[in-house]
Amino acid sequence: MRIRKAEEKDIPRLLALLGQVLQIHAEIRPDVFIPGTTKYTVRELAELLKQEDRPIYVAVNEGDVCMGYAFCQMQEQPFSTNMVPFKSLFIDDLCVDQQARGQHIGESLFEYVKQQAKEQGCYEVTLNVWAGNTSAEHFYEKMGMKTKERQMEYIL
Repeated sequence: MRIRKAEEKDIPRLLALLGQVLQIHAEIRPDVFIPGTTKYTVRELAELLKQEDRPIYVAVNEGDVCMGYAFCQMQEQPFSTNMVPFKSLFIDDLCVDQQARGQHIGESLFEYVKQQAKEQGCYEVTLNVWAGNTSAEHFYEKMGMKTKERQMEYIL
């Protein structure tokens, strides 16, 4: 397994994997997510690939087929008189093909993202996990992540 930046040729696989993630979220929160859709279109993915501050890393097999991804966003702590300024790398989405889970691809992607963040002078790596996605919660805890803050909701 090799990890590299995503390229245009990866878009069909990225869309397939985005569909897998969406399905998980739609099962957890059918009131929020629409089954059978994806987060991005082909055009939006092509534009994202050009953005240096929003890298997409892919784990590819021997045939250079994308088996997992990490969509990331470089963020800077906004200036505030009561907070220390710092950079962080936000993982907007991380997925491993459901047929390839259990092969440590997610761990490799996560470690690669951490290394990239460190090389770019980031203080932290952050992400969000939907309540109810217990397998993702366990995975990230296993990777050493801890809860920083919680977003809560009251549905009207």
